[in-house]
Amino acid sequence: MKVVVLGGAGDMGSRAVRDLATKKEVTELIIADININAAENLAAKLGEKVKAIYVDANEPKTLVKAIEGSDVVASAMGPFYKYEKVAVKAAIAARVNYVSICDDYDAVESILPLDEEARKLGLSILTGLGWTPGISNILARKGAEQLDEVEEINIYWAGSANDATGLAVTLHTIHIFTGMVTSFMDGKRVEIPAGSGKEKVEFIEPVGFVDMYHLGHPEPVTLPLYIPSVKTVTLKGGLKESYLNQLAIAVARLGLTNTAGKKQALGKLLKALLPVLEKIQRPAVPMSGIRVDIKGYLQGKKQHLVPYFIAAHPGTTDQDMLNLAAYFSAQQPKPGTSKDQQLALVGEKIYRGGIQGAGVPACASCHGPQGKGIPVQFPRLAGQHGDYIYTQLNAFRLEARANDGAKMMRTIAGKMKDADMKAVASYIQGLR
Repeated sequence: MKVVVLGGAGDMGSRAVRDLATKKEVTELIIADININAAENLAAKLGEKVKAIYVDANEPKTLVKAIEGSDVVASAMGPFYKYEKVAVKAAIAARVNYVSICDDYDAVESILPLDEEARKLGLSILTGLGWTPGISNILARKGAEQLDEVEEINIYWAGSANDATGLAVTLHTIHIFTGMVTSFMDGKRVEIPAGSGKEKVEFIEPVGFVDMYHLGHPEPVTLPLYIPSVKTVTLKGGLKESYLNQLAIAVARLGLTNTAGKKQALGKLLKALLPVLEKIQRPAVPMSGIRVDIKGYLQGKKQHLVPYFIAAHPGTTDQDMLNLAAYFSAQQPKPGTSKDQQLALVGEKIYRGGIQGAGVPACASCHGPQGKGIPVQFPRLAGQHGDYIYTQLNAFRLEARANDGAKMMRTIAGKMKDADMKAVASYIQGLR
């Protein structure tokens, strides 16, 4: 299989190239980039099947020429608001399947009208197949499939300046904080100010609480297209480094990002300043997170699912991950606090005594009276986030999670009501 990676010498593209170079299915790999020196240097490190060629997205004919004869073209060529449509049209002209990590909402909107043309040619055009959008869409779709009816999907992503250091990423961050952005509320598309709707949202540790804002992202554009029942789809995001959120909002409101030229100039400046800013303010922990809140109905009962996804920064090595795991393993669990004491009292009765007549055993019989668990066999629960516990119990009930031996948890959760799960989750969060 021959694969061409547009922007393959860049910050994100080079990581895709290194991964693809290890795949046996990929027999020929082309790094297509305007920075031919960087492309050639990378190709030289990855073996004979990897080659470098010059392309300039401002000259679309060079893209078509680079793509022709390949099986798949993958694009990491940002900023996507400027180049996604150009790349898709080049792929269609070359009759080649296309995939990208595009994360600009207006870029996605610009290529949707090309869908029919691509289908007639038998081509697959996949846009937004990355972190968010990408994994966020998968989590939303997975949650939607567990419900009879979906009413609302609220997506949150937390990132860090450490995620990526390329100019295209900086330009993307500036872009999504600028002007009016698309959201989907009450069954219709609406335009709302970027950087509005500040909300402090909790993620699983070590990400923790992060300030979230309405931003320009593809999910509110695409999710209503394939989850027809949904009435509301929102996207909020923010960087762990809160001062960078405020900086992005401030420069946008000052009119410093309202043209492509201004964005380019400011992006170059910020890229140069980020290392200095990190020395002034301690950078975030090397983690990013996605949270997807899905509300709807199952068998006539209201449901609230909260799937999470946490990942290390892209530059993290295997040894970094081992060190990180060792660090967190050595930490002493912090005492939790139940948010609703009355609900926790109900949960305590279930945790310690089960539910008589329903066939639900006491949680304490396996996880211990204090929720400390039994290593390997039964995990520690004490102090775990209530939302997480509820989500996992519900996943067992719906058999969306199936890593329990002899279907133990699926059987137990299947006998619990939604109120039972919430009560137990509330109590567990307060266990010390």
